[in-house]
Amino acid sequence: MKKIIFLFLVLISFKVSAQEINIIPQPAYIDKKQTQKPFIIDSKTQIVVADSTLIPSADFLNDYLQKYYKLKLTITKVTPGRNFIKLISNTRISEFNDAYNLITTDQNTTIIGTSKFGVFYAVQSFIQLLPTVANQLITVPSVVIVDHPRFDYRGMHLDVSRHFFDVAFVKQYIDYLALHKMNYFHWHLTDDHGWRIEIKKYPKLTEIGAWRNGSIIGLWPGKGNKNIRYQVMPNEIKITPNDAVIKTDGIRHGGFYTQEQIKEVLDYAAKRYITIIPEIEMPAHSMALLAAYPELGTEPNKKYTVAETWGMMNKYNNVLQASDTTFKFLENVLTEVMDLFPSPYIHIGGDEAAKVWWKQSAVSQQMMKANGLKTESELQSYFIRRMEKFVNSKGKTIIGWNEILQGGLAPNAVVMSWQGEKGGIEAARQNHKAIMTPENTMYFNHRQFVKEDSLAANKFSPLIDVYNYEPIPTELNAEQAKYIWGAQGCLWTEYITTPAKVQYQLFPRLDALSEILWSPKDKRNYPDFQKRLKTQFKRYDLMGITYSKRYLEN
Repeated sequence: MKKIIFLFLVLISFKVSAQEINIIPQPAYIDKKQTQKPFIIDSKTQIVVADSTLIPSADFLNDYLQKYYKLKLTITKVTPGRNFIKLISNTRISEFNDAYNLITTDQNTTIIGTSKFGVFYAVQSFIQLLPTVANQLITVPSVVIVDHPRFDYRGMHLDVSRHFFDVAFVKQYIDYLALHKMNYFHWHLTDDHGWRIEIKKYPKLTEIGAWRNGSIIGLWPGKGNKNIRYQVMPNEIKITPNDAVIKTDGIRHGGFYTQEQIKEVLDYAAKRYITIIPEIEMPAHSMALLAAYPELGTEPNKKYTVAETWGMMNKYNNVLQASDTTFKFLENVLTEVMDLFPSPYIHIGGDEAAKVWWKQSAVSQQMMKANGLKTESELQSYFIRRMEKFVNSKGKTIIGWNEILQGGLAPNAVVMSWQGEKGGIEAARQNHKAIMTPENTMYFNHRQFVKEDSLAANKFSPLIDVYNYEPIPTELNAEQAKYIWGAQGCLWTEYITTPAKVQYQLFPRLDALSEILWSPKDKRNYPDFQKRLKTQFKRYDLMGITYSKRYLEN
């Protein structure tokens, strides 16, 4: 019987050692030791960690093994003779930041990172060497990997304003980012459709602003059994009477995160080396705020409501009044936000502000006159610069959508370019950091296929377009290109109401995004990526992740 078991293990070992290694994102260098036996993880395998700063990486690996393979390993400081996974930090192994070396033999696995971040990224690659089925024999092929990230900013966004997602799912979302070696999570916490973060000084933001009384069904102008008349638009905006009538489902929707829940998510992300960047929208996308505190609008006597529709009407929504009262209010809000979030960056929106509201507001016009501002675009710049000065005084830096370039860019701002690449190019030429997230390729709420399996935003961003996107525009010279900090995918949730739909829209486009941000440019190869993706899909099956199975047809 022992001979039969031994022969079985030998056959399994040779089968595994000859298997393809399909890691996403593609590492910079892989040496596959095809003739060597694999490393076998069993109940006696130990995780060796002498450096306490690497414990989160050890815990992450152990939790993964326990969750998907029902195996919990001992974590120790003492290195045994064999059968161990050792995590080491050593700044001298590479000239690159957050780099790592991963070496597996039949005796052990050694992971060496230039930082705790590098060690964690190596763990993600190691996880992708594990079997994609939960069986008792966990084998890891013998391999040498030398790797490092291409871009310092590797981001993914989630809109929780249009549709609210609970803490448990936000944590799950963070795990998805961690697996793909992403390091920034842009948390879109406020918008016209809901205010999602508790602000203790202003409780009505969540008592009123966190809830809306209906949502449109389908694409704008929507279907439903409840008619609402949209707010009256200024004469300059061409809109027919019929356009102002919206049909919604009449179902109350909402929710928010308490500050304690925010801290819980922040702690969770920190252990996965992901920085969370909160977004507090201003001066537009503020209908939820105005519903709670109407005195801050350009029509202070109006009864504002949390927006129930999306689509073309959003860009005409009212904006925050440019007044000292508004600025003080926002400073108080941002103080609580900055006290919560350790991130050095705060996103303040700045997009799609309809200038017509300021044009017809006597208060805004007086603010312009008092500060020598000639246009409403200059008022937008004044608004952003004033908020930036406050944020900077707290030791933080602002990020804004590319509209913050209007009227002059704030001195230290980072530009997130969504309306194509023009904003990012302009920012880089002004020696400002830029994050590229052009909506035509980087918006994952768009359709993946011409005929989509389910409702999605009526634009088309197929996987191949995401994969072929190059974040550094050809218009920039080498010096200017240094200011392209990285890129980001965005997931707006107008038509995404469940965690499964989030997953479907995210995967496999997140895989493509991770590879363009992590892997060396010359390593990118779409046919090879498609081949590796098939193994990744098996891993998603193991993890219970929903993804578009239509890619398996290719």
